Amino acid sequence: MKEKNQTIIDMTKFKFAFFAVAIIAAAVFAPNALAKGKTSAPQVIYTGEIAKKVVGYNGTTPVSISITDGRITSITALDNKETPSYFNRAKEKVFKQFIGKTVDEALNLKADVATGATYSSDALIKNIKMGLQQAKDNSPKQTNKKGKNKKGKGKRSMTK
Repeated sequence: MKEKNQTIIDMTKFKFAFFAVAIIAAAVFAPNALAKGKTSAPQVIYTGEIAKKVVGYNGTTPVSISITDGRITSITALDNKETPSYFNRAKEKVFKQFIGKTVDEALNLKADVATGATYSSDALIKNIKMGLQQAKDNSPKQTNKKGKNKKGKGKRSMTK
């Protein structure tokens, strides 16, 4: 009986050691797996404050922009006072032009406006571009192997 109890204890110790090693391995290797091409967490930009002076036909037209892995994945119109039928036409025309683009591609895009909803379309385009410019300005700068940014200057510090 003593041998059977000893075997059970040894198996319990083995299981504990195995799971401990598995947990440590996951903690060590999981971040590396995420860094090797896995999708990063989306960055979400809200334009309510940065574009508060941008108005459509009846008032401000704030949006929320989601960016994942450097590409625009969604744009959502937030509360506004635009006429729904015209605003929906503007959203349908404008948003699809930006989805899937990189921030730089979208900033350089000459987006078309919806016929009959020009004020709303223009306001949405300005909101989106202001939000994207903020995202670009706040993103880490790419550097080359010598620690210089693309203009040949040293790395830019994020502190002021």
